[in-house]
Amino acid sequence: MATINPYIHFNGNAEEAFKFYRSVFGGEFARVVRFKEMPIPGIPENEADKIMHIALPIGKNSMLMGSDTPEFMGKHNENENRSKISISAESKEEADKLFNGLSAGGQIEMPIADSPWGSYFGMFRDKFGIEWMVDFDQKYKGQM
Repeated sequence: MATINPYIHFNGNAEEAFKFYRSVFGGEFARVVRFKEMPIPGIPENEADKIMHIALPIGKNSMLMGSDTPEFMGKHNENENRSKISISAESKEEADKLFNGLSAGGQIEMPIADSPWGSYFGMFRDKFGIEWMVDFDQKYKGQM
């Protein structure tokens, strides 16, 4: 079966964000590529060290990936609300750890708690503007 791996873009702080995500999820980066390592014409010197691609394995089959967007391509609206990254935890303890770690310095939209639909659920926007949902459902135990 296919896997879905979120790919998120940043306004110049992808490296900082991914170091933060690594501090919560653990593991090591599978790949870090800077713009200066790629034959891309027109990248200004002040953006050469920014992240062209970064990948952090999460769990057995997932990868969180991202990049900075060069300034000449415009800025991302950090208050957009078109999408959220959803995490299905394998235990209530893991859900709490991920929710508390990733939401540190961010804005909690829905505190993590037992939900009306039967799962343990919470939502927030992290300190980089990325929106997350954390869920633990005893019926599925991280299989969603």
